[in-house]
Amino acid sequence: MEHGFLEQALVYLAAAVIAVPICRRLGLGSVLGFLIAGAAIGPWGLRLIGNPATVLQFAEIGVVLLLFLVGLELDPRRLWALRRPIFGMGAAQVVVTILVFAVLGRALGLAWPVAVASGMGLAMSSTAIGLATLAEKGLLQAPGGQASFSVLLFQDIAVIPLLLVLAMLSQSGDAHTFDWRASLRAVALIAGLIVAGRLLLRPLLRYIAQTGLREIFIAFSLLLVTGIAQLMHAVGLSMALGAFLAGVLLADSEYRHELELDIEPFKGLLLGLFFIAVGMSVDLGLFVRSPLLVLGLALGVVVLKAALLYPLSIGFGYCGRADATLFAIALSQVGEFAFVLFGVAASQKLLDRATVDLLNAVVAASMVSTPLLMIAWQRLVAPRLTRQAAHAPDRIEERNPVIVAGFGRFGQVVTRVLRGMGIRATIIEHDPGQIETVRRFGWKAYYGDATRLDLLEAAGARDATLLIVAIDDQDAAMRTVKRARERFPGLKILARAHSRTDAYEYIALDVPSVRETYGSALDAASGALQLLGRSADEARQAVQQFRAYDEQRLVALAPHRLDEKKLIDFARKERENLNQLLTNEAAQAPAAGARAD
Repeated sequence: MEHGFLEQALVYLAAAVIAVPICRRLGLGSVLGFLIAGAAIGPWGLRLIGNPATVLQFAEIGVVLLLFLVGLELDPRRLWALRRPIFGMGAAQVVVTILVFAVLGRALGLAWPVAVASGMGLAMSSTAIGLATLAEKGLLQAPGGQASFSVLLFQDIAVIPLLLVLAMLSQSGDAHTFDWRASLRAVALIAGLIVAGRLLLRPLLRYIAQTGLREIFIAFSLLLVTGIAQLMHAVGLSMALGAFLAGVLLADSEYRHELELDIEPFKGLLLGLFFIAVGMSVDLGLFVRSPLLVLGLALGVVVLKAALLYPLSIGFGYCGRADATLFAIALSQVGEFAFVLFGVAASQKLLDRATVDLLNAVVAASMVSTPLLMIAWQRLVAPRLTRQAAHAPDRIEERNPVIVAGFGRFGQVVTRVLRGMGIRATIIEHDPGQIETVRRFGWKAYYGDATRLDLLEAAGARDATLLIVAIDDQDAAMRTVKRARERFPGLKILARAHSRTDAYEYIALDVPSVRETYGSALDAASGALQLLGRSADEARQAVQQFRAYDEQRLVALAPHRLDEKKLIDFARKERENLNQLLTNEAAQAPAAGARAD
C-alpha cells in the first residue's frame, strides 16, 4: 500500500509510539520495540508501507548522527590511546570470523568464492544496534563497551579492503575492476578533512554562532555532519566513519556541548526510523516457509560469533570475564553492512537471489537477538560484575606528589585549584558511576577503596607529600585518615570534615581539616548582612571575627568531644560570648571609620 509523505510519517510515528513503550515496559528495550514496529507495518506484516528500501536510505542518517555524537565523546588523544584495540583486536575479529565462516561454508558444500563472500558479510556487526543498545543500558563506557566500540569502528574502516576482495572473487576473476584511484581519493579526503577540521571548522562554527539564530546553528550542524558523511560515501567509504571523524575533530571544541544538544533529538528519531526500516526489510514469508532453517542459521551465527569474540577479548587482555561476555553479546549479531556486501556479491554473480534473501533474513533475525541477549546479560551477569568490582581496584600507573581520595564536588574543586597551579594529583574514587562521569570530562581517576592500605601503597603514598581525604562517607574518611597516619607517618594529610564532630576527631589526630560547608556558610552570612543594610566592610569584619573565635573554640573543645553535657554547657555560654563580641565589633566599626576619615 503506497501513501504520501504525511501518511507514511503518521504510520511510522504511530507504530513507534505503540510498540516502543510496550517493549520498554516489558524490559525488552527500545531497539527491539522499533524492530517489532517495523516488522508489523512492513510489506510482510500489515502492509501499511510497501517499499522499506526508500526510507532505509534516509534513515541511515540516524546511524551517521549516532557515530558523530560518539566521536564528540572522544578527543584525538583518547582515540590514539585506543589504536591497539581498534587495529589489533578489530583486525583480528574481522579476519578470524571471515576465515571460520568461510571454512564452515566450504564444509557445507559451498564454492570457495561464495563461502568467503558469505563470511565477509556475516563477520560484520551492527554499529547501530550494538552502540545504541550499549548506550541505552549505560554500558558504552564499560570495558566491554569500549572494546565493542573499537571493533565496530575498525569494521567501518575495513569497507574498502572488503570491497576489493569481493572484486577479486568475482566470477570474471578481474581484480582490476577495483578502482585504485578511488582508494587514493579516500585517503586524500581523510587527510583533507583532518586539516580542514583544524583550520576551518571552528571559525565557521564561531561565525554561525555569532548570528544568534539557534535554528541556523542547528541547520549548520546537520549540514556539517551529513555533508562530511556524503563526501565519505562518494569515495566509497562508510558514511558512519566520516561522521565519526567529524565528531573527533570537534571533540575539544567550545561548541561541543551545543552540538550534542542540537543533534541528539534528530539522532534519536532517525535512529529509531532506521530500526523500523530494518524491521520492515525482514521477509517474514521466509520465517513462515522455512522457520527452522532461518532461525537455526541465525542462532548458529550468533552463537558462533559470540564463541569467537569471547576468547578474542580475553586474549587481548581488555576485558574480564563478565565484560568479555558483554563484548561477545554486543557484536554477536550481523550488521547492516552485510546487506551492502551481499548486494555487491549478488551484482558480481557471487551469490544468487535466493541465497541473498535467505542471508538477509538471517541477518535481520540475528539483529533481533541482541536486545534479548543484553537483557539476559544484565540480569544474570551484571550483578556478579558489580560484586566483583568491589574486589578489583584499578591498577594505578602514575606517581604524583598529591593523592586525592574521593572525587565528588569537594574533591573536584580542590584538585582543579591544584591543577591550575601546576600540581598534579592521583585521584582515587570508589563510585564507578562517578569515575565514568569525570572521565568523560577529561579527568583521569582510578577505581578503588582508599581505606585499603595496599591501594594507598600502590598510589605512591609512601613517597607522596600530601593525602587529601575528600570521601563522601564520613566513617570511611575517618578510617582512611587513621590508617594512613599509622602506616605513612611522613605523609601530610588534609581531611574533609563533614561536621563539627568530625573536626573534633581530626584535631585529636593532629590532622588539619576543612569543614565542607563552613566556608560557603560564612559567605552566605556575609551576603545576608549586606542584604540587611550592613556595609561590605562591616560584614567582612563580622565574618572574620566569627571565624577566628569559632576556630579557637573548636580547638579548645576538642578534648571534651566525648562529653556531650559539657559541650552543651559550652555552647550556651559561647552564644552569649559571641553575641557580645560581635556587638562590640559592630559598635567600634563606625568609630574606626570616622577616625579613618
